[in-house]
Amino acid sequence: MQPPYKIMFLFGTRAEVLKLAPIIRLMQQNPANWQPVLVATGNSQLLNDTLAYLDFQIDFSVDSSNVTSINEVELLSQLLHNLNNVINAGQPDMILVAGDATTSLAASLISFYHHISLGHVEAGLRTYEQYSPFPDEMHRRLTDNLADLYFAPTTSARDNLLQEHHPAKRIYVTGNTSIDSVKHNLQEDFTHPLLQSISADHRILLMTMRRTDNLGAPMKRVFHTMRDIVETNNNLDLIFPVYPHPEEESLANDILGDHNRIHLIAPLNHHDFLNIAARSSILLTDSGGLQEEAPALHRPLLLLRDETERQEAVSLGGVKIVGTDPTTIQQAVFELLNDEKKYRQMELAEVPFGDGHASEKILKIVEKYLSQQ
Repeated sequence: MQPPYKIMFLFGTRAEVLKLAPIIRLMQQNPANWQPVLVATGNSQLLNDTLAYLDFQIDFSVDSSNVTSINEVELLSQLLHNLNNVINAGQPDMILVAGDATTSLAASLISFYHHISLGHVEAGLRTYEQYSPFPDEMHRRLTDNLADLYFAPTTSARDNLLQEHHPAKRIYVTGNTSIDSVKHNLQEDFTHPLLQSISADHRILLMTMRRTDNLGAPMKRVFHTMRDIVETNNNLDLIFPVYPHPEEESLANDILGDHNRIHLIAPLNHHDFLNIAARSSILLTDSGGLQEEAPALHRPLLLLRDETERQEAVSLGGVKIVGTDPTTIQQAVFELLNDEKKYRQMELAEVPFGDGHASEKILKIVEKYLSQQ
């Protein structure tokens, strides 16, 4: 096969496009070798804002707007139907997907049926709990079962793949593209109106929380706990970018609203978010990406989940699992605020997810693979 190689990228969420963005940017810089084809499988305002921020032009848009409820079966069925048409129109040499969203699973099935090579960015992450996180764990495993190239972020992810008998010659430890984004986006002279509105002697807690399995009682517990923490520490501010989901917005306004040191804001673009995170004292999240970014930002992270598929960050000390139990969260925040030694240990924990050159490594592997086809 000869260049330029036509690589189709599929994404339906903000997290997916952010993971793939560093690879897409490198391809766009070398049109003689690469022809990236961008396929959006979602139409949320958050995804559209992210695409606009990245200045990415979509080649194909798969409309899934008529799926009115959170129903993975309906969504998967619709994606398979629509992506079949996209593949026929786009005729890619390879498909690249990232992570564990429904898009990745649909793309892996479509690539299999069309005999198109599939590369899985961020392959091999596991909790080995079938329903936790749901449905992410099984999406990732099934995608790996159909992939041709595995871009594992860590040696642990590689070992998971080897243990499952995936071919060793197709597994590459590349690091995670999220670290590429951290290195690209950090700005030493960064300023933001939100930071300027917070007293210089105050410490900042930055929280994100958006997983559907945390909606309802778990989210209520966390929100009440965070309000208590802010109210009992006069030199603390909490920043919470609220995910645009009706239930989350309602709970955030009801529990966290009307407090002058709690800042409920719209989701930030990735550049601003990373730079505000780098200037925060403690990060709290239930997401996957921030677990990777926090060690690279040298900021302690408290994970609002009961398990993680990124155990490396926990083992090396940069991330601590606290779940949604109020006492556990309060104790962990109190310890980091008052125990300088413990704070420094988490702050200086080793970064397990690569050196910021994952995208370059992935492109070299893909180029070698396709040149031999």
